[in-house]
Amino acid sequence: MREGYDLKTLEERIGYNFQDFRLLRQAVTHSSFINEMRINKGEDYERLEFLGDAVLELVSSEFLFREHRDLPEGKLTKLRASYVCEPALASCARDLELGQFIQMGKGEELTGGRERESITSDVMEAIIGAIYLDGGMEQAKTFIYRHILADLENKQLFYDSKSCLQELIQGTLKEDFYYQLVEERGPEHNKTFVMDVIMGDKKLGTGLGRTKKAAEQQAAYEALLFLREKGYVFKKH
Repeated sequence: MREGYDLKTLEERIGYNFQDFRLLRQAVTHSSFINEMRINKGEDYERLEFLGDAVLELVSSEFLFREHRDLPEGKLTKLRASYVCEPALASCARDLELGQFIQMGKGEELTGGRERESITSDVMEAIIGAIYLDGGMEQAKTFIYRHILADLENKQLFYDSKSCLQELIQGTLKEDFYYQLVEERGPEHNKTFVMDVIMGDKKLGTGLGRTKKAAEQQAAYEALLFLREKGYVFKKH
């Protein structure tokens, strides 16, 4: 983990104090670190991730079942998937700066592992599993409600940003728009893309991402926030 990012600080970030500190350490230990240090394979986060995934699915399912009593099974499933998918969990992990706390091998770190969504989302689930084992379902549920099932209106807007923006601009404003690649940063194996969304001769938003698609999503979200400030109303899917 990075200097200044110790496990006691992580406990403060997540809002839970572990009785068995080894569980938290395991939850943030990547297999590359285990391989480099020649530690037993079972001490990385993968088993805890497996457990945390199941706990998250149950808690989020119960939450949506109670919050949306009129929605059929198919729509509940789709909504749950948007809240607990890899990009959603990675976004929650960024709020906690979780990537900085991960123990990983030097090779994995040099190739951008700390920012890789597939890793940070897995560690989020591993932490859920660790909390569940250490403190039970209620403590795991508290963490999930605080860090994953919070601010859902804006999160849903972010996940639906590209389709919402298209519907608003082409359907309501009757304008054309497009995404434009502005910049590529970093080495080939660890690029960051910068995209603008343009309507007419006006830039509506800018986004950064590890892929062009992710940068477009961020740009669309920024554009929607800009248009909302201007008084435009759009439908959230």
